[in-house]
Amino acid sequence: MNIDDILNKIDSSNLSIAFGRIKKISTTTINATGLEVAVGDIVRIESEQHLYTVLGMVASINDDDFTIVPFSFIDGFRIHDKVYLQKDGLSVSCGYGLLGRVVNALGEPIDGKGKISDIEDNSAINKVSMPALERGIIDQRFSTGVKAIDSMLTSGKGQKVGIFAGSGVGKSTLMGMIVKGCEAQIKVVALIGERGREIPEFIHYNLNNDLENTVIIAATSDESALMRKYGAFTAMAIAEFFRDKGHDVLLMMDSVTRFAMAQREIGLSTGEPPVSRGYPPSVFALLPQLMERAGNNARGSITAFFTVLVDGDDMNDPIADQSRSILDGHIVLTRELTEQGFYPPINLLKSASRVMDKVVDKEHYNGFLKLKRVLSLIKENEVLVRVGAYKSGMDPELDNAMARKEKIREFLTQGTSEQYDYNQIVSMFKKVLQ
Repeated sequence: MNIDDILNKIDSSNLSIAFGRIKKISTTTINATGLEVAVGDIVRIESEQHLYTVLGMVASINDDDFTIVPFSFIDGFRIHDKVYLQKDGLSVSCGYGLLGRVVNALGEPIDGKGKISDIEDNSAINKVSMPALERGIIDQRFSTGVKAIDSMLTSGKGQKVGIFAGSGVGKSTLMGMIVKGCEAQIKVVALIGERGREIPEFIHYNLNNDLENTVIIAATSDESALMRKYGAFTAMAIAEFFRDKGHDVLLMMDSVTRFAMAQREIGLSTGEPPVSRGYPPSVFALLPQLMERAGNNARGSITAFFTVLVDGDDMNDPIADQSRSILDGHIVLTRELTEQGFYPPINLLKSASRVMDKVVDKEHYNGFLKLKRVLSLIKENEVLVRVGAYKSGMDPELDNAMARKEKIREFLTQGTSEQYDYNQIVSMFKKVLQ
């Protein structure tokens, strides 16, 4: 009897799927043995006592066991519960049915509107970024509808921009203004590590309950570190799907800091050493893996705005510093301007767009340099003017700058419900320069 005859006689219905067993459980991780796995593999953990299942990711491997970080809480699991390898990996269902929906970090609907229809593809959540030479040149303007940004920090399609702010300064409100006023065809908003109440509030107050052409991915602070981490990657995978369909996509993520904190929890729980303010090396490796996936290709673009929560308003915070080195521009919001009632509180002297000179005409760029010089003069001499140490006529250039101060302030401030197109903003910008 040959091997083929033997195989034909085996009843496949009696075959069991290979599984491992839990050998150790801690508050944030599970150690298991009995399976051949690779780092990053997705496994399914089954509780025999409570008859429920959770997913987990293999985070590290030892000689005879491996460490799993679960996607949800692990209450109820016991030693010797079974662990199965999830062959298809981690993916998210993508399609135009996602538009107008709110989903969790795994792409599952959480808005009470039922199953998502019109799904076209299952897209892997973890992907490598585009090769450098396949990226499109950023040479087309991307309008946000915010006067201060479009005039002085003009963005380009495919640009990666950071919004740096301390707590309570107003970054969520600015996010809502950009989502409502930008010219993107598709908008993907990732709310990572936010308080639960902020999700409906952001939809109601910042977006006016208008989710047309918008997808929201929510991973709240009470969810596991793995859900908060992969919420960001799920949002990027969804944005990539629409980009590859030929759309110009806005990706808005709030916040990079809480994404980094989630990876810090995972890294420390698996034995990584803390190297900078408690952050392990994997955090600094993960940031470019996420951010570099934005950009242009031959079909469409992803223009990404990442908010960074600056610890104690310190711009040298390790996450802020690392993010600034990866991104193509940074918008700095300051508490000082917020306290003055200046909104949006963008400090234009500390902010920069690295592609502005490639996406605006020469007249606009020269106007930007001229206005920045005026703002710099006002800032440098503000104290002298206030205490009366400067007298009008001593410096004609400063006199001209101070005469324009209120006109400039009026131009740079904007109500949250005010929306302008790019041509309107440029026209107003030219009048300020006159």
